Amino acid sequence: MRKQTIQYSSPLDALIEIAKRLSILESQHHMESEEFFYRYSRGEMPDDAEFVEWANDYRHYLYLHQELDVKLKHVA
Repeated sequence: MRKQTIQYSSPLDALIEIAKRLSILESQHHMESEEFFYRYSRGEMPDDAEFVEWANDYRHYLYLHQELDVKLKHVA
């Protein structure tokens, strides 16, 4: 699997794109990302490339969500 680097113009753009990818995976696997990540973290899900990517996307989503939340609190 080739590693791909994607550049976004803002954290909000990145969050939106990651949310879209998460939504697709959730639909395909009939599981919310939060439930998937909980099960994945406990070793209940295989380490297939797709699941590793899903876990990484979810971690990135959580990070960006927190980052934007902090920035918005400083603006308000």
